[in-house]
Amino acid sequence: MNSITNSLMNDAAWVLTATFILSIVYEGYRATVHAGDSQYDSTRAFVEQLPFYAVATAVIAVLFVGHDWAAWVGLAFCCVVILISIFYYNPRIMLARKPGLVDWIEDLVFTGLLFAAAAQLVYEVAGR
Repeated sequence: MNSITNSLMNDAAWVLTATFILSIVYEGYRATVHAGDSQYDSTRAFVEQLPFYAVATAVIAVLFVGHDWAAWVGLAFCCVVILISIFYYNPRIMLARKPGLVDWIEDLVFTGLLFAAAAQLVYEVAGR
């Protein structure tokens, strides 16, 4: 493993760290400030999402450690979360929340950061 590879995985890990900090802060905001606006805006709904954040934390940790297979795990994770974001979260949860400007900005930044991390990991697995 060379320093460029380590750098790409490290950079992807930092991008994912920012992505999921943004997400958990936003979901906490929805659970408190907008509690009751939809079935997805409650403390209970927030707590039910915590295992997802635990998986994200594990993926980020593996990327920081830099095992040879870590980039594949991170890339698979990014792709799955992008698909969930586009095909489940947006049509179901986002629309139920009757989104405003903050909601759309968070959604676009979250998904965009996932694409950025995925691109870095594609370069890493391609041996660039």
